[in-house]
Amino acid sequence: MESQASILIVGDHNDTLYALESALAPLDRPLVRATSGDEALKQLLRGGIGLLLLDVRTPGADSLDIVRYLRGPEQTQHIPVILLTGLDPDQELTAAADDLGVADLLVKPIDPRALRTKVRYLYDAHERHRALKREISELRAARPRPSGLHDRSRPGRVPAPREIPRATSA
Repeated sequence: MESQASILIVGDHNDTLYALESALAPLDRPLVRATSGDEALKQLLRGGIGLLLLDVRTPGADSLDIVRYLRGPEQTQHIPVILLTGLDPDQELTAAADDLGVADLLVKPIDPRALRTKVRYLYDAHERHRALKREISELRAARPRPSGLHDRSRPGRVPAPREIPRATSA
């Protein structure tokens, strides 16, 4: 069985990271932290991330560049992202986040109960998605191979029927 994915919390202030970890602790999900965009990218490359909480103003790699990276490889493109900001988001940030498929953009300070609700929903949806992908892979690997129905040398082609002699009327 595959291990439970972690929630990656990215921010540059230890007090903010601690507050987020404390707010999410009741969910009983694995939490990992990164204090820079570069460190976050390393964590993402290691795999096993099921949700990303990302401060917009993180040192190192730009937060939107991190999300752009996530949307590339198949293994990370479905990881839900919640962006956190200390300022009211401008129209440009909101549009960019929307274009990148960011699940939510939250303004600090964040209500811990609301954060837990959002994280629980998004994380569990991602875990269900991963479980379905595994199940599909297992079913594909276990299915019997068709015999004689299709010409395997030309996918999608059915072999021509053999000519059947016609009965002639006498």
